[in-house]
Amino acid sequence: MGNILSIDQGTTSSRALIFGHDFSVRGLGQQEFTQHYPQSGWVEHAAEDLWRTTLDSCRMALAQAKLPAGELAGIGITNQRETTLIWDRTTGEPIHNAIVWQDRRTADVCQRMQTEGHEPLVSKRTGLLLDPYFSATKIGWLLDSIDGARAAALAGRLAFGTVDSYLIWRLTGGRVHATDATNASRTLLFNIDTGDWDDDLLRLFRVPRQLLPEVLDCAARFGETDRSIFGAAIPILGVAGDQQAATIGQACFEPGMMKSTYGTGCFALLNTGAERVESSHRLLTTLAYQLAGRRTYALEGSIFVAGAAVQWLRDGLGIIAAASETGALAAAADPGQQVYLVPAFVGLGAPYWAPRARGAILGLTRNSGPRELARAALDSVCLQTHDLIGAMRADWKGRQNTTVLRVDGGMVASDWMLQRLADLLDAPVDRPRVLETTALGAAWLAGQAAGVWPDAAGFASAWARDRRFEPAMGPDARGELLAGWRRAVGAVLAMAAEA
Repeated sequence: MGNILSIDQGTTSSRALIFGHDFSVRGLGQQEFTQHYPQSGWVEHAAEDLWRTTLDSCRMALAQAKLPAGELAGIGITNQRETTLIWDRTTGEPIHNAIVWQDRRTADVCQRMQTEGHEPLVSKRTGLLLDPYFSATKIGWLLDSIDGARAAALAGRLAFGTVDSYLIWRLTGGRVHATDATNASRTLLFNIDTGDWDDDLLRLFRVPRQLLPEVLDCAARFGETDRSIFGAAIPILGVAGDQQAATIGQACFEPGMMKSTYGTGCFALLNTGAERVESSHRLLTTLAYQLAGRRTYALEGSIFVAGAAVQWLRDGLGIIAAASETGALAAAADPGQQVYLVPAFVGLGAPYWAPRARGAILGLTRNSGPRELARAALDSVCLQTHDLIGAMRADWKGRQNTTVLRVDGGMVASDWMLQRLADLLDAPVDRPRVLETTALGAAWLAGQAAGVWPDAAGFASAWARDRRFEPAMGPDARGELLAGWRRAVGAVLAMAAEA
């Protein structure tokens, strides 16, 4: 009875995994879904696609595991964060497509609020910055752009949720409108000191409180699935945003431990324990997790485009057939050329926070080709990570620290990229034996809440390393690469300033 179903609803696909009591994967299902780009800088998902692919993936995982739903001890959910949905409480119908975390449509609103001097209050209460990445301005756009939406919200007829909340609503047959503290902390509306929605911020962003879900611990009872869905009522016992779930899955329970996840984007988190550390380098202060009412904080750096740069090589340029080709191409690139890709397709995240920035390729020669572009794409991920980790080290200076970065996500299958990452960071990089760390983190929350999985210390002791990548690049070569990268980013920021 130690089996846990973990739902991992991501930006480009929905996945479901069934973990046994020994943390092994017994069944897996995955389905991609369509990305919608109605205008430049806008990114949307059809809510029904999120639900349908999640449901199908769960059924695929159960079938592969040859496991009846009644033998599941619980469900854990992890999800793409900040993506915003509003739906009708009576019909369950969304009032619009989901607005994805990558979406930039509210950049002007954020800029105006910064100019008006609101960012210090927002940062003090939430640990975040005024950026269209987060949910609050997306909510405002929906309420102001959809006919009748604001009046319906004020009347209590509508519900807002990030993807976890929407899935909980659907899984429970509309009986539960809830989220966890980590997802709530990414909305610009949640006070990470008091652990509640903040009335001053609700007024600032004009968001009615009656629109919002109840906020629970990451390990809590979020209701049970409707029996008609899987044939059994399964308790939903764990919820965390994807990057917090990966932090848990990497067993980063001690202050100073760091992880970085490489999926569509890249997100690095540094556990700061019970101490809320304010960044001097435009990193985010966020919740790592909340258990038994106790909040654990983290510093976070967000890169909007990581694996998406490789997808662009495949789908946009057509120069590779599969993401797995990039490592070999990069290794074969001309060492006499240094091409830089600044993948600001949807702006730049931390530590720059430049939503108007757009991508650029610099250093091209007549001999530049697919090999050099593949290397530039992988380099861009490593170089952006270098910027994040450097900012984290500066903010965490003088405290207990670790020199090892734990990594996960689809891109870490590339040995070439991880060696490059270790070289540029000048620090060891650890790849875990279990790569499904995001789903595993959500599963651990549910499993320990159900009493069938070990506590944090027992879970941490089971973490195992697949391989450690040690830095092998000399300081001169590293310095030259980093200097070129700074010039490339500077050029992109200069163009954004002139736009």
